[in-house]
Amino acid sequence: MSYQRGWDALNLRMPDRIPHTEYFSHGPFIRKVTGLALDDPRCGPELARVTDFDLIWNNFDLPGTGRLTHMGTAHWYEGQETPDNRECPFPDEEAVLAFDPVAAFPVPSVAEVAADYERRYQQGQRAYPEAVFPGGYYNTIFSWCILTFGWERFLTAAALDMARFDRVLEGFFELSRVAFEASAQTSMKAFICHDDIVWTAGPVFSPDWYRRYVFPRYQKLWRPLKEAGKILLFCSDGNFTMFVDDLVECGADGFIFEPLTSLEQIAAKYGQSKVMVGNVDCRILTYGTPEQIEAEVRRCADIGRSCPGYFFAVGNHIPYNVPLEHVELYLELIRRYGRR
Repeated sequence: MSYQRGWDALNLRMPDRIPHTEYFSHGPFIRKVTGLALDDPRCGPELARVTDFDLIWNNFDLPGTGRLTHMGTAHWYEGQETPDNRECPFPDEEAVLAFDPVAAFPVPSVAEVAADYERRYQQGQRAYPEAVFPGGYYNTIFSWCILTFGWERFLTAAALDMARFDRVLEGFFELSRVAFEASAQTSMKAFICHDDIVWTAGPVFSPDWYRRYVFPRYQKLWRPLKEAGKILLFCSDGNFTMFVDDLVECGADGFIFEPLTSLEQIAAKYGQSKVMVGNVDCRILTYGTPEQIEAEVRRCADIGRSCPGYFFAVGNHIPYNVPLEHVELYLELIRRYGRR
């Protein structure tokens, strides 16, 4: 672990080796390398230490808010039971179009949230003193819609009456604005803006829809953070390659992405000017041969080695069904190919 290595990469100062971050839910591996139970508060910091993280993936939520619709739950740990089986409380699209997010999710003031975020940030950085611990926010705009309405109600209502749905989006923007403005008032140095805006095949609406209804709101949300000098990384599942230029225009300093988004294309255009995190294919790590895993790590290393802001990470995360020996091989390979 190296705070300096992570901080240098975030500031596009070429570190001595390619830095590393990860999103782990591999119980057998975690228990093996830490010797701790998964719910032990020491487990996360010890995992970061032994696997050599330089950046911690983190988001804060808003106090008093939560999702309304169960959108499905992945099994993160072996033997996990689905924790939430609530059905969508919106009987039809008209109920979605009439929804007022601000009235439904009252939140504290910006000052109160800023104090809460500062406390949590300081606590997180103390827990991970040898890595960069950022702030962040998960729901932003698009993810609020998924988590509140579920995919079917969200997509149908937006298509039926975009003028009315724009008012709903504005309500979610107002909720998120509190979190972004509060984060700008803290001492955190970096911020992860998460929003799952696409599917594996790309956008779920026309590109013009995003450029009219989503990206202008990003610009407004990100402005206080940019003015405060925070490094802003945008994170999304799926394939958002076609929107990278739009996100740069909004103010993104870098990207966290799955293998579906093109590392090759981003590096070719922004490899010297933006942070890039991820792209190692979790499918190859799970189902590939050792030779295929090595080729995948080498692919990312060969692209990222000349890019000062590139971080190794498995796109999406490392779940418990990845063979243990593949996880160990992957970590050995990034140590080997990460040398500059």
